[in-house]
Amino acid sequence: MKTWQNFIGGAWVPPVAGNYRDNTNPADTRDLIGRFPLSGEADVERAVASAQRGFQQWRRTPAPARGDVLRRVGDLLVARKEEMAELMTREMGKPLAETRGDVQEGIDTAFYAATEGRRHFGHTVPSELANKWAMSYRRPIGVAGLITPFNFPLAIPTWKAFPALLCGNAVILKPGEDVPHTATVFVEILLEAGLPPDVIQLVHGEGEAGAAIVKHPDVALVSFTGSTETGSQVGETCGRMHKRLSLEMGGKNAMIILNDADLELALEGALWGAFGTTGQRCTATSRLIIQDGVHDEFVAALVKRASTLVLGDGRSKGTDVGPLVNADALNKVDRYVAIGGAECDLQLGGAAAKGQGLEHGFFYQPTIFTNVAAGARVEQEEIFGPVLSVVKVKDVAEAFRVNNGVRYGLSSSVYTRDVNVAFRALTELDNGITYINAPTIGAEAHLPFGGVKQTGNGHREGGWEVFEFYSETKVGYVDFSGRLQRAQIDNY
Repeated sequence: MKTWQNFIGGAWVPPVAGNYRDNTNPADTRDLIGRFPLSGEADVERAVASAQRGFQQWRRTPAPARGDVLRRVGDLLVARKEEMAELMTREMGKPLAETRGDVQEGIDTAFYAATEGRRHFGHTVPSELANKWAMSYRRPIGVAGLITPFNFPLAIPTWKAFPALLCGNAVILKPGEDVPHTATVFVEILLEAGLPPDVIQLVHGEGEAGAAIVKHPDVALVSFTGSTETGSQVGETCGRMHKRLSLEMGGKNAMIILNDADLELALEGALWGAFGTTGQRCTATSRLIIQDGVHDEFVAALVKRASTLVLGDGRSKGTDVGPLVNADALNKVDRYVAIGGAECDLQLGGAAAKGQGLEHGFFYQPTIFTNVAAGARVEQEEIFGPVLSVVKVKDVAEAFRVNNGVRYGLSSSVYTRDVNVAFRALTELDNGITYINAPTIGAEAHLPFGGVKQTGNGHREGGWEVFEFYSETKVGYVDFSGRLQRAQIDNY
């Protein structure tokens, strides 16, 4: 079994304490991918020192030249797309069609960020005084700590790293402990593309490593994607230390199906939204809000179709749903299914999946509950698995009220032919993202991504807004009048 290392100080190095963690295939735990470091504070200390050196070099590199490096990264990802998809599926389980999409998001993000190297705009504005110029520009901040989850092993690190690097920051990446191999190859690609070695640090490990990054005084900004509970702890530390922080946390996303919906289109959307990535997306459709006129017909069709989904190794042809990422994830889903069984009516699934090819993996049956009351735990709490809760409503007003009645606010979806209802949804649904006639999952690299309430803290990944998070505004004045001119004095 191969032993992998951290990338710190321009070299692949073992963890200071010498501790490692086995990385296994969740579809077949007999398949050992390798041993990866369990890092601690000493490793982070070394990474920060190296990143500070990298920052001083990288910040002086012109932004278009920084973009050129990211363009080369995109080219390398294009060339290695199938390889990256294969290793991601082996590492975290989702089918190859999804991991190919994961790589494509990284490619799109690379090329988008590369172009922003020539569009890293500031503003030039008129001064209130004669013979004086006033302007602003964007400048880098320092060392950026990026803490990423398992479910998008490449896409989410690229969402964070590419804009951070384009803006001139140095990066310390702490990937999800279940997907260290993907992160390792990603860093190899960054180095091959010409990124200076001190600019990128890779620190593998669990919570100890992440906490050390968050609390280090020389990590100037932190971007975290993970659970709301952990995000709250990260927020407390960063708030106390006055760090810039972006939080992308949980979701309890609803698809609303109204009486006038295209039911076949909605059915395809519900299956993909609920069971894509085995429900392990912050944008997964975990609630289905159905108007009473089509409820029974739709549920019957949904249960019939969901029962035909094929579970298996994501690298096998014909697999629709892969495994959960680990035993803890499976046990969590099982606990919530027991809760749902006491509150609601189980229509499908409700247990770990058994059968040929599933014996050594963390597979769970696609599960559907009906007769779910607004406020039930399975309707309110993030499960992060293939569990769908169906709520019946009478009208649009009740549907919107149920959608908004959770502590999260990431994504929502409405299936309707009524343009007025569609535009009402865009304004009235309390989410960062709303889809019309499409499921709750899916993001495009050139648009902001994120949510409200306990989903996030106001910042966005992706699109033009993310570059503002990773850079500071600097204002400059040039007075060439040759005399003292006093601004903010009553010159009138």
